[in-house]
Amino acid sequence: MRLLRSSAVVGVFTLMSRLLGFVREILLAAAIGAGPIADAFFTAFQFPNLFRRVFAEGAFNSAFVPLYAGRMEAEGETEAQRFARDVVSVLATFMLVFVVAAQIAMPWLMYALGPGFVGDPGLFELAILLTQVTMPYLLMMSVSAMLSGILNSHDRFAAAAAAPVLLNVILIGILFFGEAPPETLVLWLSIGITVSGVVQTLWLWLACRRIGIRLGFRIPRLTPGVRRLIVLGVPGAIAAGVTQINIVVTGSIATLQEGARSWLYYADRLYQLPLGVIGIAMGVALLPALSKRLRAGDDTGASDAMNRALEISMGLTLPSAVALAVIPHFIITALYQRGAFTALDAEMASAALVAFAIGLPAFVLIKVLSPGFFARQDTSTPMKFATIGVVVNIALGLGLFFSPVGFVGLAIATATAGWINAGLLGVVLHRRGLLEFDARLKSKLVRIGLATAIMGAAVAAMGTQRALLTGWTGGSTLLALIAVVAIGGVIYAALALATGAVRMGELRKALKRG
Repeated sequence: MRLLRSSAVVGVFTLMSRLLGFVREILLAAAIGAGPIADAFFTAFQFPNLFRRVFAEGAFNSAFVPLYAGRMEAEGETEAQRFARDVVSVLATFMLVFVVAAQIAMPWLMYALGPGFVGDPGLFELAILLTQVTMPYLLMMSVSAMLSGILNSHDRFAAAAAAPVLLNVILIGILFFGEAPPETLVLWLSIGITVSGVVQTLWLWLACRRIGIRLGFRIPRLTPGVRRLIVLGVPGAIAAGVTQINIVVTGSIATLQEGARSWLYYADRLYQLPLGVIGIAMGVALLPALSKRLRAGDDTGASDAMNRALEISMGLTLPSAVALAVIPHFIITALYQRGAFTALDAEMASAALVAFAIGLPAFVLIKVLSPGFFARQDTSTPMKFATIGVVVNIALGLGLFFSPVGFVGLAIATATAGWINAGLLGVVLHRRGLLEFDARLKSKLVRIGLATAIMGAAVAAMGTQRALLTGWTGGSTLLALIAVVAIGGVIYAALALATGAVRMGELRKALKRG
């Protein structure tokens, strides 16, 4: 089975990107902390990032890949490339208009994106400027998402997975070398975001050319193929981007409390590591695999691929979620508490991290279950469930935010919405006969749960000895955290092998080529 190998390729580069992202966040927390300026920058960064996921990555992972792969198999490379040229022309034109319109309308849009900034004219203007500067990133990422879809359809996952590394390299360079007041630094970072979009697009364009894909812009035309992509892509984009939609909604509400936007951001970055390495990587690799099996009429193979995806993703996600939930303050303190990031900031971000950790398995399940619909060119059903999740997130988030729970209620609402969305996806797939848990999956989930529970207890016990561990590592909380994570990983790996949750023979077989 190539699924594990393909997702491992994506996962390795995603891990590299996320680890560099941690370096970026550590430097960022030390430089700007979690105050009003940080709130404005994170709002500016999140807005184009939302539409990158919704309009670009979501649409193409859910609709473009099956359509392009189908053209390539049924009509050959030439027709597939003609379809891709039609799509890139329409996409780039639409996104250019959208970006310019959003930049012009940003003074009004910011009332919805950052209502908490309205009372401070200087902060409100800064948030508008930063968001206008980062918006071209969306245009570049839209084209990049299409190029990534083409590469993934040709089973070339590495180049697309490596592209986000460039964003972190550029921002780390700015943070490391760019000593400046916070207001100036966040402007440089915003410019760096847009520059990274240009660099990533060029990187993927060259990767396509290396495998013989020649794309060029032409006058945009709504050909039948493009119209079909739009019909499938719009609901698919909304469905695939639901987690990001929920994050932006909670972030908008959070601006009403100074610092809350930043606390949620720093906590969000931590659970995004396993979500990206496991959930997104698995979803990217699973969609082409399912599409190929279904086109070949191999329903049994498609069902087996889905079961193995659930098995692998939960085997990696559950221990990550438990670790984040049992030692949140240890993690936040070790990674962020230095410079402008205070002990109060660490305490607040830790509380949000617990709620996000509870929702992490659901967020991964959404990424794994959605391809079961997308591969069958059904994007409307996931969109409906995603919409339900957004409504739950907004209603519950507002209710809890204005209760004694405060801003942590926004993270609780996001996690709850994630579980509702994942549950609906799973139930409907099962009712349609598209998701049947086989005996192997059921057995593995029990064993994974047992190994995770024991590992979690061990990590929690080590977390209570943080002062002792820090003393052993020469006073470095970060080294103490790395030691705890390493020991926890060894414990889980040993238990997974001992219980049969993981078997070396299965791993070797899954990682083989072909």
